[in-house]
Amino acid sequence: MSSRTPSPTGPQLEQSGASDASIQSVHAHLTERKPEQKVGYSPMPLALLGVMSGMILVTAIFFVHNVGGFDPLAYDGRYVPKAGGAEKAAVDPVKVGKALFNSGGACFTCHQASGLGAPGLYPPLAHSEWVTGSEEKLIRIVLHGLKGEVKVAGATFPGAAEMPSFGLGGQYNWTDDKVAYVLTYIRQEWGNQAGPITPEKVAEVRTTVNRKDKWTASELDAVK
Repeated sequence: MSSRTPSPTGPQLEQSGASDASIQSVHAHLTERKPEQKVGYSPMPLALLGVMSGMILVTAIFFVHNVGGFDPLAYDGRYVPKAGGAEKAAVDPVKVGKALFNSGGACFTCHQASGLGAPGLYPPLAHSEWVTGSEEKLIRIVLHGLKGEVKVAGATFPGAAEMPSFGLGGQYNWTDDKVAYVLTYIRQEWGNQAGPITPEKVAEVRTTVNRKDKWTASELDAVK
């Protein structure tokens, strides 16, 4: 006579003592413990499939409209479109100049987004005679930098914080386009009313003025 071992899932039989009837009994017992399978589809997987399909569709549409030719610079806020053809005509100098002014801490860190600078340290750009005055002086300041005492809008700034060069290599090394766009922006922002500066004018100053050191205000006074 076969022995039976108690089990939490029901009676189990040794192989040598199992009969057809006993095997059927064990199978029937196990079947009773399983839930009945439902016919049809569960609403949850269908809803999840719909959500995932929608996400894939939206992502595909986004990439189609913003692929930018898979250029790594297309999503860089500092990106300036190349000059030439229809692409150049589509450039808004003020808009691009503002983006450059506010990116990477290049300009706004010192002169502030308001253009008011910091009293006694960084001169303002708003209502500044240096900004709205001579194009030649302004381009030289940005290309080569500025050091020493300077008077702006009736206030004196001792020059403890020198302005770096943006056109002689180093950290910035801006192109003629970038310099022109930023200067055009600051000449038409914060109530300033001065004409735009072209990349061609910046290129002219860069190639004709051989300068490796920062300017002083007294040196620039001699420039028209």
